[in-house]
Amino acid sequence: MKVLMRKKNVVLSVLNGSLVDLPSPSSLSYLWNFGSLLGIFLMMQILTGLFLGMHFSSDVSISFSSVVHICRDVNNGWFIRILHSNGASMFFMLLYIHMGRGIYYGSYRFKNTWFSGALIFLISMAVAFLGYVLPWGQMSFWAATVITNLVSVIPYVGVSVVEWLWGGFAVGNPTLTRFFVFHFVLPFVILFMVILHLLFLHETGSNNSLGLSSNMDSVEFHPYYSFKDLYGFVLAILLLLLNCLLIPYIFMDSENFIPSNPLVTPIHIQPEWYFLFAYAILRSVPNKIGGVVALLMSVMVLFLFPLVLNHRVRSVMYYPSVKFLYWVMVFNWFLLMWIGACVVEEPFFSIGQVCSINYFVIFFLMVFGNYLQDKF
Repeated sequence: MKVLMRKKNVVLSVLNGSLVDLPSPSSLSYLWNFGSLLGIFLMMQILTGLFLGMHFSSDVSISFSSVVHICRDVNNGWFIRILHSNGASMFFMLLYIHMGRGIYYGSYRFKNTWFSGALIFLISMAVAFLGYVLPWGQMSFWAATVITNLVSVIPYVGVSVVEWLWGGFAVGNPTLTRFFVFHFVLPFVILFMVILHLLFLHETGSNNSLGLSSNMDSVEFHPYYSFKDLYGFVLAILLLLLNCLLIPYIFMDSENFIPSNPLVTPIHIQPEWYFLFAYAILRSVPNKIGGVVALLMSVMVLFLFPLVLNHRVRSVMYYPSVKFLYWVMVFNWFLLMWIGACVVEEPFFSIGQVCSINYFVIFFLMVFGNYLQDKF
């Protein structure tokens, strides 16, 4: 009865918008800051995107020039542009840490919360890709050409779907226009999904580093965690400002400062750093259909965690073999990012194939190790 009353109070506190007396586990560390930081950075991306959209033109003949106009002629336009661009990198960095913490401490046991979060990640990847195309530089144009061509592997209707995406027989003005529209609208879909994500989270309560039920030892959210979140927010903003003011173009490809030219293909086509792991897996499979399937599975594997990892104890840290495999998986993920940025030649191609196989093998080993330790 006490548990039911607590859940009722939690849902009512969420609906009333009050987080002051929200019960939270007492063992939460700073690793639980990244969820609130992601909400703040999502709002920042929406606001900076709104201001950029006021001056951006989604026409292939002037889109590149409109970005230059924003940076040179609009008051503080250069700052809003690099804040939006580097804010996307910051958003994905926080997102990967947030998901990594969730895997390590078994947050996928809360299935509704995990599935909604994985869906947010998928939509965020789509929004980031669409935004990468908008400046219409060399890398933007050819990235759009390469990625949209992957849809052609769909049997029977693949080519027709690609032409529908392009709005013609090649990437052109209709493509850019609809990409801009979707890039503008989808963040509000993410915002709606975030609200659902929070609702599911507050119904079950937060996970914690001890892997214990939040009913056993809870404290009020304020002031214990509100000040922790404020501290993390200040550090994250300082890091973003240092990035924007000292090294603003470190995450941008030099090819994208050249206007798009359909007749000149860049020597090395690569996406932004937060897509490199998936891009490396795509390139590692010689067959086009196999590469697309591997690419999709590299992301969709997140939806399998709650279905196959059902250990008794919530946290992975209590399973030594699974804990070891987790850190091997993290190391392998960084290797894939490095390979994705390398030219397609030996020995990088062979290393990429090995790392791509390891990416999926490690997941199944984690499932097998979890089963053995629960069994014996």
